Amino acid sequence: MARPKCYMDISIGGELEGRMVMELYSDVVPKTAENFRALCTGELGVSPITGIPLHYKGVCFHRIIKGLLIQGGDISDGDGTGGESIYGSTFDDENFDSKHERKGILSMVNTGPNTNGSQFFITTTQTHHLDGKHVVFGRVIKGLGVIRSIEHTDVNEDNHPAVDIIVIDCGEIPDGEDYGITNFFKDGDLYPDWPSDLDIKTDDLSWWITAVEGIKALGNEMFKKQDYKMALRKYRKAMRYLDFCWDLEDLDTEKSMFLKRMKSQLLTNSAACKLKLEDIDGALWDTDFAIRDDEDNVKAHFRRGQALMATNDIDAAVKNFSKALELAPNDGIIKKELAAANKKIAVRHNREKEAYTKMFR
Repeated sequence: MARPKCYMDISIGGELEGRMVMELYSDVVPKTAENFRALCTGELGVSPITGIPLHYKGVCFHRIIKGLLIQGGDISDGDGTGGESIYGSTFDDENFDSKHERKGILSMVNTGPNTNGSQFFITTTQTHHLDGKHVVFGRVIKGLGVIRSIEHTDVNEDNHPAVDIIVIDCGEIPDGEDYGITNFFKDGDLYPDWPSDLDIKTDDLSWWITAVEGIKALGNEMFKKQDYKMALRKYRKAMRYLDFCWDLEDLDTEKSMFLKRMKSQLLTNSAACKLKLEDIDGALWDTDFAIRDDEDNVKAHFRRGQALMATNDIDAAVKNFSKALELAPNDGIIKKELAAANKKIAVRHNREKEAYTKMFR
C-alpha cells in the first residue's frame, strides 16, 4: 500500500509562497502518521476535549532555528505552548527507527518521552543529535524551496518569525493524483517554482534556456499588468533555473558569457520591480550585480541611475545615465532622465553660489 501524501500551502507575511508535499511513513509509525494526516485533512472536526479544530489549516510556523529546523503545528495556542493530538492531549512515542538524516525530515515535537501532540518540526539539515528523542514520521518530497524561504525569514531573539508564516490550506493528496506543484499560482507557468521539484532533470542546456526564457516572459507580463510582486517572483524563479545551468557539462566560454548576459537581464528586471516596490537598496544591489555580469547592459546602468536618484545621490546617477546614453545614444528616455539629473545639479550649484555670495556680503 502506498504511503499517504499530504500537502501544506504556505504564506509568508501575507504573500502566498508555495506548496510543500509530505510523504508519511505509515508503514513505520502508523499511529504518528495518521495523527498528522488527519490533522492535515481536518476530517475529525473539533476536539471533544477542548473544542478546538483538529486541523492544521490557519496554524502558523512559530519557531525557526536557522541551520537546524522550522517548527509549527500548535493548533491551540500557535506559539509552541499548546497543541493536541487526534488521540487526546498527547500520545506515546511509537519508535525511533527512522533518523533525522537529511533536510526535509518530518518529526514530532515533544516535552519529553511519550508527549506527542500536534506540533512537528521539519529539519533544514542533518540533525542526528535528535535521533532517539523525537519520532520521525515522514519527509518533504516536494517544496524544499519553501522550507528554505521559511528558514530565511527574519526572526527575533526568541527565534519567532518577524512575519506570520501560515498554513493557508492543507489536506491529503489521493494516490496517483498530481501534487499541484506546477502552475501553483494558476498563471499558466509550466515549471515548478524550484528546480529541485522537477521530476526529471536534463543535462540539455537548451531545455534550461527555454525554461528561463518562458519564466522571464511571464514576469514581463506581470510587470506590464503592474503586478510587481509576482513579476519579481518570476524573475527570481528564472534565476534559480539559470543557476542550475552552471553545473552542466560542456559549458564553454561562449555559453558562459551568454548565461552571464541572461543573468544580467534578469537582475535588471528584478531591479525595475524593486524600484516600483520602493526597495531602493534592493534595486541598487541588483544593478551592481547586473553590471558586473554585463558592463554593456544599458538598462542596468539606467536602472541604477534611477535608484541613485531615489537616494538623492544625483552626481552618481548622472554617471550611470551618461554611461547608459553612451551605450544607447539615441534613447530618448535616457536623455530625459539625464537632463533632469543635470538640472537638479545646476539648481544645487546655483543655491550653493547664492549661499557663498551671502556669506561675503
